[in-house]
Amino acid sequence: MTPETLEPLTLPAAGPDDGAAWDDWVRHRAEDGLARAAALVAGLREAPPTDAVEVLRQWDAVSLQLGNVAAMGSLFGNVHPDEAVRTTAEKAEQDVSRVSTELSLDAGLYALFAGLSEDGLDDQARRLLAKVRRDFTRAGVDRDDETRARITAIQERMTELDQEFSKAVRDDVRTIRVAPERLAGLPADWLEAHSADADGLVTVTTDYPDAVPVRQFAHDAEVRRDMLDAFLNRGYPTTEPLLKELFDLRHELATLVGFDDWASYDAQVKMIGEGPAIAEFIDKIAAAAEGPMRRDLATLLERYRHDRPDADQVPAADAAYYEEVVRKEQLQVDSQKVRTYFAFDKVRAGLLDVTARLFGLRYDEVPDAPVWHVDVTAYDVVDAASGDGLGRIYLDLHPREGKYKHAAQFTLTDGVAGQQLPEGVLVCNFSRGLMEHDHVVTLFHEFGHLVHHVLGGHVGWARFAGVATEWDFVEAPSQMLEEWAWDAEILASFATDASGEPIPGALVEAMRASDDFGKGTQARGQMFYASMSYRFHVERPADLTARMVELQEQYSPWPYQQGTHMFASFGHLGGYSSAYYTYMWSLVIAKDLFSAFDSSDLFAPDVARRYRDKVLAPGGTKDAADLVADFLGRPYTFDAYAAWLAG
Repeated sequence: MTPETLEPLTLPAAGPDDGAAWDDWVRHRAEDGLARAAALVAGLREAPPTDAVEVLRQWDAVSLQLGNVAAMGSLFGNVHPDEAVRTTAEKAEQDVSRVSTELSLDAGLYALFAGLSEDGLDDQARRLLAKVRRDFTRAGVDRDDETRARITAIQERMTELDQEFSKAVRDDVRTIRVAPERLAGLPADWLEAHSADADGLVTVTTDYPDAVPVRQFAHDAEVRRDMLDAFLNRGYPTTEPLLKELFDLRHELATLVGFDDWASYDAQVKMIGEGPAIAEFIDKIAAAAEGPMRRDLATLLERYRHDRPDADQVPAADAAYYEEVVRKEQLQVDSQKVRTYFAFDKVRAGLLDVTARLFGLRYDEVPDAPVWHVDVTAYDVVDAASGDGLGRIYLDLHPREGKYKHAAQFTLTDGVAGQQLPEGVLVCNFSRGLMEHDHVVTLFHEFGHLVHHVLGGHVGWARFAGVATEWDFVEAPSQMLEEWAWDAEILASFATDASGEPIPGALVEAMRASDDFGKGTQARGQMFYASMSYRFHVERPADLTARMVELQEQYSPWPYQQGTHMFASFGHLGGYSSAYYTYMWSLVIAKDLFSAFDSSDLFAPDVARRYRDKVLAPGGTKDAADLVADFLGRPYTFDAYAAWLAG
């Protein structure tokens, strides 16, 4: 059986309210994809092609089919409004994990690939063959029957645990109930959207459109503390035993296939290469951020002592509020004034205009496209020069019950030249009204993943499609795109207040200066999260809270808030596992990538096109270091990041 060109993806036409139609569609798509993959595998087992390239093509087609099912399962397991559909989607993802594990431990298939000759293979085919062989050995195909059986059980249980963890965090939306007068300081539009109930109290949730403004603007310190307490305790105690079991199983799997620990196993396929290098990188960033953090904290504590003369540190619950006070009083940036320029609808339109111009694209809205919720908008992505269709994107940008609580790009289909177009989904939780500028930056960041997915979805192999580079590089293109959300001229093109006046350039410059304040504390906070991600997997502590507190004291600028368990809702312990360091690793590269652009003309077509062609469009066809070197004309360095951090 040979690979085939797949029909364009068609979502259920029955509409998002018809849960039965969606449930049937998800189930049937999963069954069809798994059956196609099984038929392709059977062909490889029973009558493999004699040509090595055709063997690789058929195996890559298996990956594409399984990837279609897994991506669908992951997306709709996290975003569909019907719980029954989410459950069906989660099962589809579990089925793919089970099949993938079985295939990775199939000695006969491994022998097929181990015996292939590289004679006549081009660079991409040789690259793919090397990765396939490595996949098999990392999976443990060369271990004895008993070990392979144990690996199978571990893989299945890890998938279940990861889904249970994500679901527990997703579903645990906590609330505080507050008298209206205690919400003084919150923006007027926020207050208008939060009326008191029959008991005279306002219910505030831990979803971002509530939690962030309350912590940033509420004058009442007790309200801020209660909100942070609720936010940091999401998922607890439900997720603690899930995480402990997950850490133990990951460690066992890594040791069964010959690694010292999970971090070493996971790092082998990343730019960083080795597990212990993660700890070294964390400490390198922490040391570089020490001076900037101390300056930030001194400024913050000085202002905090105006209100709390005897204080020797700023509590975590007060950090965001007093950072805002410093920015307003000393740096002349009032976030409530800033947000009046960032109405959600204008920001979304501006994002599309900016990225279309930068990358040479056009977004054609598809108003009749079937979607899973009325909030979702679909666009066909078109190459502006050639008119060629490049894929489809979906924007699902507001919170709702049962939906993924953070911001992320989800794959719906990977694109492969001549087989299927890429489709991706941006999943966020933004306010429907005015946005904080931080959220505007987040929107640009996450859209960067979506553009990468679409532009990189036209390579010849599914294995290298879209965002298929090393995992510690994937954030770099998105982090670089954040720079376009800081440019005064670009912001003025879409950031206008209610009267239509664009955001003043002087205010944007003040916002930039304000952003410099807090870089040190932000970097050290990230290293706290990264150290927790790494140490939990290497040490597998019996008391996760106690070890978290120790790491917070070592790395974080903020003291521990008693009685809280932040790790319990730290969703990146699932997908990123021991590798949360990757955000900062990628940022080092992102700052170097941005150094190639002319800050006075961020749309300069030559560099923008070179970036599109050299970094985004190749997907994973080259190692990330080579993609960066192709664009910069040299290897990346730490210099640009160090200069940025130092200010």
